[in-house]
Amino acid sequence: MSDLFGAAGLEKDAPRPLADRLRPQSLSEVVGQDHIIGPDAPLGRMIAAGRPASIILWGPPGTGKTTIARLLSGVFNLHFEQLSAVFSGVADLKKAFEAARQRRRLGQGTLLFVDEIHRFNRGQQDSFLPVMEDGTVTLVGATTENPSFELNGAVLSRAQVLVLCRLTDDALETLIARAEGYYKRKLPLTDDARGSLRAMADGDGRYLLNLVEEIAALKVAQPLDSAGLAQAVQKRAPIYDKGREEHYNLISAFHKSIRGSDPDAALYWLARMLAGGEHPLYIARRIVRAAVEDIGLADPEAVHQALAAKDVFDFLGPPEGELALAQAVLYLATAPKSNAVYTAFGAAKRAAAEHGSLMPPAHILNAPTKLMKSLGYGSGYEYDHSAQDGFSGQNYFPDAMAREQFYAPAERGFEKEVAKRLAYWSKLRTQKSGAKEPEGGGSQ
Repeated sequence: MSDLFGAAGLEKDAPRPLADRLRPQSLSEVVGQDHIIGPDAPLGRMIAAGRPASIILWGPPGTGKTTIARLLSGVFNLHFEQLSAVFSGVADLKKAFEAARQRRRLGQGTLLFVDEIHRFNRGQQDSFLPVMEDGTVTLVGATTENPSFELNGAVLSRAQVLVLCRLTDDALETLIARAEGYYKRKLPLTDDARGSLRAMADGDGRYLLNLVEEIAALKVAQPLDSAGLAQAVQKRAPIYDKGREEHYNLISAFHKSIRGSDPDAALYWLARMLAGGEHPLYIARRIVRAAVEDIGLADPEAVHQALAAKDVFDFLGPPEGELALAQAVLYLATAPKSNAVYTAFGAAKRAAAEHGSLMPPAHILNAPTKLMKSLGYGSGYEYDHSAQDGFSGQNYFPDAMAREQFYAPAERGFEKEVAKRLAYWSKLRTQKSGAKEPEGGGSQ
């Protein structure tokens, strides 16, 4: 540790953040990540085997990625070299690789820790491959983004991805207790405020200890309650990057909660996205999509409610307009569900692609010219309004294509009535054609 401060131009006793002063000195002190550092977990097995391997640590901020990398270098007696992809370029990588080769000649291995590794472009990531292959470095990359999308497949094939979890309440409480041990006194907080403090941290241990350091410096006559805590420290903005994976995770959870008829969960994800700064009109578009994709004709009013919510938000703006989004979410989540329209249209598109440019049957073609009439256009067409029951039962598919059924309404909501109509018309069609309809009406 003293070498680190010396390299940074700091004396050992120079002021350091509490999070740095309480940095774990062994893997057993790392909290909340037993699933990767325990004896039977990936890192535990790696250490027991005595063979370091390249890994990618993927997880939210403040979960111990840098700490784990530094401790692994000590466990395997490797030189710890740290780079940040935010501030480093090709020249820095070349310099780090050459230094690692020099150490290797002297019998010293190198653990190269690359923070925010996803910030490197594809070419820069490719430069790791030779030094990983020949063992010049053991790469430990840290990222807050999904490696599947952000890292080269070649890098991923040579490194195991380990997922770090946001810290639980119990893990955060352990960190608070360690800080109190460091200060040799309890934090001036009520039990409720202590819970609020953990909630403010949002699973980030480093941020929690920064808050603890701020609270420990306060001079208060009485322990702070939750309201007093909120006034004393700055509340953290929710972790939410509209351009990256968290954006897609939350919108997926939101849509699936509507589809799953869980209004409470849908409202929760709506609130999470709004608190994180998601554009309300993006949310409104997803609400409209859910109305046509997951409800459809089971409740035709759903799409009207969704569009009305968008118009109300446009008219009122935030925060009042957000209530219209919430109302639409509740309507959709509690509506009967059917994806029959979505499924039917998909099947129809596949059939259109399969059968190509087949002409409509001649009897349903208009015949504005004598030539077209002589070719049989419109011949034999029966006007449905003039037919008995208002239904002619004629064929409207191409002559070269067998009749298919794409739309199969659900036995829920308004579609239950639609299903009755379709069954009735199918019966009439069979009677008028004198032939038995295929069971089930054809392919679906």
